[in-house]
Amino acid sequence: MSARLDQLVNYFESITEATLPQLRDFYSADAYFKDPFNEVRSVTEIERIFGDMYVSLLDPRFVIHTRIEQGGEAFLAWDFTFRIRRYKPDITQTIRGGSHLRWDAAGRVCFHRDYWDAAGELYEKLPMVGGFMRFLKRRMG
Repeated sequence: MSARLDQLVNYFESITEATLPQLRDFYSADAYFKDPFNEVRSVTEIERIFGDMYVSLLDPRFVIHTRIEQGGEAFLAWDFTFRIRRYKPDITQTIRGGSHLRWDAAGRVCFHRDYWDAAGELYEKLPMVGGFMRFLKRRMG
């Protein structure tokens, strides 16, 4: 694995609200980011998205268990654990997902696309929405 990928993985596995500004060390100014809820093109907006998780979640943590790198791209498979501040804050939740990354010529992330199942990994765990999502899943399956 490249040093840049090792550094990025170490950063995400130890990220805190205080270390959010360090995203600028890893991402280009006009980096593209997309996940099931967001689509932005700016490291400032990416920092805001990650900052929002500290507003609504307790103890957010990434554990990266698979890394694949080829040329100027990488794929990371991860678990994201957290507790929801306003809903069962004593229960740790887990979302399993993956990130596709691309580096620019300067070695900074210029493309970051997260893949995870918002319906199965998140919505089904929430009151009211969760019951409806489980109902739909049973009806469709």
